Amino acid sequence: MFITPAYAQSAGDGGNLLLQFAPFILIFVIIYMLIIRPQQRRQREHRDMVTNVRRGDTVVMSGGIVGKVTKVVDDTEALIEVAEGVRIKIIKSMISDVKVKGEPAKNEPAKDDAKKK
Repeated sequence: MFITPAYAQSAGDGGNLLLQFAPFILIFVIIYMLIIRPQQRRQREHRDMVTNVRRGDTVVMSGGIVGKVTKVVDDTEALIEVAEGVRIKIIKSMISDVKVKGEPAKNEPAKDDAKKK
C-alpha cells in the first residue's frame, strides 16, 4: 500500500546534460555575435588607421584637438601641428579619426553647384 522511497525517486533525470546547458550556450553565442565580434572589428580598423598615419594627414584626437601630422616619430608617437608654429607630440593610439589631406569639407558646396547658381 505504501510506496517505498526507492520507487518514489526519479529514474535518472540528469541524463541529457547538453539540454541543461543549451540556454547558456545560446546566450553566449548571442553575446559574441552582438558585442564581442563588432568590437574586435572596430579595434582592428582603428589599429589599421593609426598605423597608416603619415605626414600631411589631418587628425582628430580623442580629446577633440585637430591638427596636421608633421612627423611620425615611431610606431607609437607622432608630432602634430595644432596651430602655426605650435607642435605637440602625441601617442598615436589617441587618434580617433584621420582625415587625409585633400579631403573636401562637408559644409562647402561643390564647384559644379556654384556654377549652376
